[in-house]
Amino acid sequence: MFLTISARRSPAFDVPSDIGFLLHKHPDRVQSFDVYGGTAQVFYPEVTEDICTVALLLEVDPVALVRGRSGARDGFALGQYINDRPYVASSLLAVAMGKVFRSALNGRCPGHEQLVDRAADLEITLPAVPGDPELVQRLFAPLGWTVAATPVVLDATRPEWGAAPFVSLTLHGTQRLTDALGHLYVLLPVLDDAKHYWVGEREIDKLIRTGGSWLATHPERDLITHRYLARQRGLKEAAIQRLVELDDRPADDAVAEEVVTTVRPLVRDRHDSVLQAVRELQPSSVVDLGCGQGALLASLLEIRGVTSVVGTEVSDSALSTAATRLHTDRMTERQSERLQLLLSSLMYTDDRLEGMDVAVLMEVIEHIDIERLPTVEAAVFGAMRPRAVVVTTPNAEYNVRYPGLAPGAFRHTDHRFEWTRAEFAAWTAATAERYGYSVGLQTVGEVDEIVGSPTQMAVFRVREQLEDAS
Repeated sequence: MFLTISARRSPAFDVPSDIGFLLHKHPDRVQSFDVYGGTAQVFYPEVTEDICTVALLLEVDPVALVRGRSGARDGFALGQYINDRPYVASSLLAVAMGKVFRSALNGRCPGHEQLVDRAADLEITLPAVPGDPELVQRLFAPLGWTVAATPVVLDATRPEWGAAPFVSLTLHGTQRLTDALGHLYVLLPVLDDAKHYWVGEREIDKLIRTGGSWLATHPERDLITHRYLARQRGLKEAAIQRLVELDDRPADDAVAEEVVTTVRPLVRDRHDSVLQAVRELQPSSVVDLGCGQGALLASLLEIRGVTSVVGTEVSDSALSTAATRLHTDRMTERQSERLQLLLSSLMYTDDRLEGMDVAVLMEVIEHIDIERLPTVEAAVFGAMRPRAVVVTTPNAEYNVRYPGLAPGAFRHTDHRFEWTRAEFAAWTAATAERYGYSVGLQTVGEVDEIVGSPTQMAVFRVREQLEDAS
């Protein structure tokens, strides 16, 4: 298998050889690495003032691939040794990239951090990639690549044999190197559709970690997830649920044709806004009500001064996923004492949650039947009565900015309602007055002059606390 990545001189990347710093591989050296099934070699065929090309050559040992297998039943035993695996880009190449280019893939460049966020004029070539030109185009083009996928003929002297199930692939685009490697790391196994190793729940973490910034809005999200996770339905559903957290489009196919952009995901703006609000409140204890699969909990644990974080959910499976994501089984005793995951419902008062400094309801209230909201208000603001409450919810007015969303439709199929800015302001004011809180409203995400921000946030504070402070 052979992969080349060329960086050309551009205004943002005026020293092409800087790619060596990003890859942590010196252009003047040939380096070899032992990887699964063979040896990977990294070298630079071309280094000039205008272009720098790095090559990754993966030499696969077919015998090494078979060695160690137990109980394998192959009707054509010779096929284990004579096949296309040593020559065609596959999950083997992705794994080799993950080891050899780990720093660049993870966006780390010690001593040259400023290079990580620079987009370079890149050209990537792969002589043989599984798949047909149309599928390759569907996978890479939405990510900003110009795609040239040429079918590989089986035998030039035997045209009647037709094309092999492979293409010669060239990608050209202006991308950060970390993003380009991430695209290959995820999509090569998808095209290969035959991972060489066992696929379990940890593969979901790898997929979200590497592709989470773009996969949530990719038109082929379901196909990519399905193939990357070895067609295991349970894993795919778990991954889709986590990707929904990274995207504000409906979970169904209503916006399947939405164009993928490089705009910062709204979920990051929302998380950052909530975390900043919590930091300003300076709590020692925080509860994330309706924490889902734990997307916010790890960040809450990192806030200075916070000694106790609680995540609550009505779904036991969601809590189990949160525990897996947070690696609770590996936590020290001191770390585990700071985190609690509780099965709890907002429909009932829960004595275990009384006395918390801050409660967070991030994208929760819109999932509750509106006639049941008074019950939730009584449980949170009345019985639990935290020092402060942070609430976020979609702004219904902003929905017109989602191209594939039908008029009047909600962003998610599980939403029971979505409020305009005026409706949210009225609810927050009434709730604050009823339970003795003050409230301030904030925007989350890019603000549109006409329809406002995509998410709206309210920060409630107990009035007694404000009076004492004054």
